Amino acid sequence: MVNLGLVRGSKTSNSVTVSFRLPYYTHWGQHLLVCGSEPVLGSWNVKKGLLLSPVHQGDELIWSGSLPVPNGFGCEYSYYVVDDDRNILRWEAGKKRKLTLPNGVQDGESVELHDLWQTASDDLPFRSAFKNAIFCRSWNLEIEKPLAEIHNQLNQEDSVIIQFRICCPNIEEKTSICVIGSPLKLGQWKVQDRLILNYTGESIWQAECVMRKEDFPVKYPFWYCKYGKAENFSIEMGPNRELFVDFTTSQPKYIVLSDGLMREMPWRGAGVAIPMFSVRSDADLGVGEFLDLKLLVDWAVKSGFHLVQLLPINDTSVHGMWWDSYPYSSLSVFALHPLYLRVQTLSENITEDIKQEIQCARVQLDGKDVDYEATMAAKLSIAKKIYAQEKEAILSSTSFQNFFSENQDWLKPYAAYCFLRDFFETSDRSQWGRFSLFSHDKLEKLVSKDSLHYDIICFHYYIQYHLHMQLSEASEYARKKGVVLKGDLPIGVDRNSVDTWVYPNLFRMNTSTGAPPDYFDKNGQNWGFPTYNWEEMSKDNYAWWRARLTQMAKYFTAYRIDHILGFFRIWELPDHAITGLCGKFRPSIPLSQEELEREGIWDFDRLSRPYIRQKLLVEKFGASWPIIASNFLNEYQKDHYEFKEDCNTEKKIASKLMSCIERSMLLESEAKLRSNLFDLVKNIVLIRDPEDSNFFYPRFNLEDTSSFSDLDGHSKNVLKRLYYDYYFHRQETLWRQNALKTLPVLLNSSDMLACGEDLGMIPSCVHPVMQELGLIGLRIQRMPNEPGLEFGIPSQYGYMTVCAPSCHDCSTLRAWWEEDEERRRRFFKNVVECDALPPDQCTTEIVHYILQQHFEAPSMWAIFPLQDLLALKEEYTTRPAAEETINDPTNPKHYWRYRVHVTVESLLKDKDLIAVIKDLVRGSGRSCPPSDEIELHLTKARTDLEKLPIANGTQKVPLAN
Repeated sequence: MVNLGLVRGSKTSNSVTVSFRLPYYTHWGQHLLVCGSEPVLGSWNVKKGLLLSPVHQGDELIWSGSLPVPNGFGCEYSYYVVDDDRNILRWEAGKKRKLTLPNGVQDGESVELHDLWQTASDDLPFRSAFKNAIFCRSWNLEIEKPLAEIHNQLNQEDSVIIQFRICCPNIEEKTSICVIGSPLKLGQWKVQDRLILNYTGESIWQAECVMRKEDFPVKYPFWYCKYGKAENFSIEMGPNRELFVDFTTSQPKYIVLSDGLMREMPWRGAGVAIPMFSVRSDADLGVGEFLDLKLLVDWAVKSGFHLVQLLPINDTSVHGMWWDSYPYSSLSVFALHPLYLRVQTLSENITEDIKQEIQCARVQLDGKDVDYEATMAAKLSIAKKIYAQEKEAILSSTSFQNFFSENQDWLKPYAAYCFLRDFFETSDRSQWGRFSLFSHDKLEKLVSKDSLHYDIICFHYYIQYHLHMQLSEASEYARKKGVVLKGDLPIGVDRNSVDTWVYPNLFRMNTSTGAPPDYFDKNGQNWGFPTYNWEEMSKDNYAWWRARLTQMAKYFTAYRIDHILGFFRIWELPDHAITGLCGKFRPSIPLSQEELEREGIWDFDRLSRPYIRQKLLVEKFGASWPIIASNFLNEYQKDHYEFKEDCNTEKKIASKLMSCIERSMLLESEAKLRSNLFDLVKNIVLIRDPEDSNFFYPRFNLEDTSSFSDLDGHSKNVLKRLYYDYYFHRQETLWRQNALKTLPVLLNSSDMLACGEDLGMIPSCVHPVMQELGLIGLRIQRMPNEPGLEFGIPSQYGYMTVCAPSCHDCSTLRAWWEEDEERRRRFFKNVVECDALPPDQCTTEIVHYILQQHFEAPSMWAIFPLQDLLALKEEYTTRPAAEETINDPTNPKHYWRYRVHVTVESLLKDKDLIAVIKDLVRGSGRSCPPSDEIELHLTKARTDLEKLPIANGTQKVPLAN
């Protein structure tokens, strides 16, 4: 806050001149202005803000402007870059600036504000990851009031008060901030004569000194410094700051130097990534549970990690089977998954028979992998029995009532949805009769206390309440230990979700979300989620998104934005598609029929319909082609075939294949037949817009089709040029504008630290926008962003990145090493810089080398899958590497069930592994949490187990349905 707090004399003033000064380089046609909360600064209407004027001072371009304000004036303000018509091109990040004039400023005097542009990265230390976890102090800084006696010296006509203001969010106990410089008042570079700053709150330090105007014939250099206990003294990094006032153009009495952040070594930390379901502990029931996070946090702190990263933890219970293990297909973007509930802590008065059931369930579910269906059935069965005993006490408690009041907007629809899903035994809402279409009236009747089903509805409230309490406990524990809990924001929601039921207008239900062909799949990916109706979402300023982020921030201090490219543009597929190849970007600028005709392209049916000739049929199906043709195709002219009406889409083909009476006559497998038939239906050059037949989109990799190969030379050249323009140039401005509408809403909805998963086909506008918004990107060594590189170079990564050797969407480091011998050799030669033949197995030495590369990278964060960290010790590499893979992106029905084969309690006792990891952290210069010995929670974690009767370790007990 700009609050001089100066008091001189008893005179009052009618008008004070406030001058703004900001160094900033602009491009041609760009201008700077100040806009604020008061009418004199436009009342946040940029068109009415104060336009600044530029002047060159040495190598700097300084923008400045002045306006008169009344005595006692105060406001908020920000700087904006605008064009000639005052349209906003860019705005400052961070909080609004605050201005409060000194009480004693006299009529005609001026206050000059020397500001620096606030970038998005300047705001990162005030995100909750740093503010509430990493930089969180166990001691409090006391706010100090500046000494008043300095202001009496202003009676001299040729004097001016200089106020130094610096922001320092990371400071150790008994450490102060000071200024040293060449002027006498700044100690003439002598530490003992430094100007000591006072703490004024919100990480701001400030102090004033009086200087004579005649002291300013030149620019004075100065630095901000830290002065700590044991007289430790450290000067900020970077070039000298400079103090200069041009008294030939103005005569300020007060100058406020708002010097932004103290320039220190960039903070760098490390973390571990593991899905919640993959964690194993002594107390869990077949799957990792929220309360296990406390043990994982303890292990992270001992290992030198500041972060624990999870996959999405929202409820995905759509199908009632193992398909629901897919964590990115949310049933509700607000509800937590019952899978992660610890049933032992639902009550302090669990009966002996339920305790026995819990113990038996632990034995049966303690498998190599997660048994999703059995685990869900066991937990819900046990929870229902405990609920029956304690529901009245819980539902009437103040704690529950507060939870319900705060969350009822999403909790009521969620509970009603779960009831209807179970009652009708399907999540297909078309089978729900009058409940197919959502209405608030029907909802209120369904969840009312008079409803016959009220007890079932309340059970879902009860489960969500306990999940909230357990995750909140773990979240608070992480913050107190200085550990960032990082969540995951999925790009989509399930087609049959609570959100699409309640807010169908926010989704394009006749479409599907995916990704074009990439590293993971040459046919692209089809995730099955409906795409978003951004136009509709904008009408209430994206309230649904803002609510999502607000809910996440209750538990997490950082989050990963899944597929951040989707906020620039999404790969949209028709709902009849199965693969992800024949899609288009939304939004995008299509090719119009008129545009194509001008280029000499006119046969649109030929280009947009599957191009099927006998030669292609023989190539795909050999001697069986006549059978295929008779079942699936019609010959509409000589040697030209088209699909029959009942099989002219991928979904129709798949359906017909399952019931094809001729299938037994074919030699190929059903999968091979389906793949070849899909190739036929995708053998097109242009995709006609289903909503306007006069617009077209180039099919991805259109040159790979025989439809393209059979075109004349002119058509080929035109289409290649238009293809390249569509995918790499045409949309850049549109996509940038789209992202700048949506992403700031997300970022401003909470104070969590945001990271974006920017993998895949990256438009050129993405990284500049992410930099402008202070978004941290992702760098995976085997998927480099730089063109022409096979392997990323961690030492060349930018600071605003998260680096990792692998992630949940690809194989682990060990499995990747074993997959491809030739690639392994290239990596060994080009990255490890060794000409010898690499070993067939990824030895602990190789793992150590690769992890060390990432620890030492300049990236803000180095985050490692737990599997890759365990590979540092041979004892943990006995399991086949392929079994450690979390997800196979090429398989839409992949079973997400990987479990770590060692418990967190055992890892906490493994001093050797902890020592190796901590040496890597410390050796790389990354920050470590405080190294005080942690009071482990092993005893507390086992409390529930000790209360249970001993069960036979080999006993197998049937689990309740």
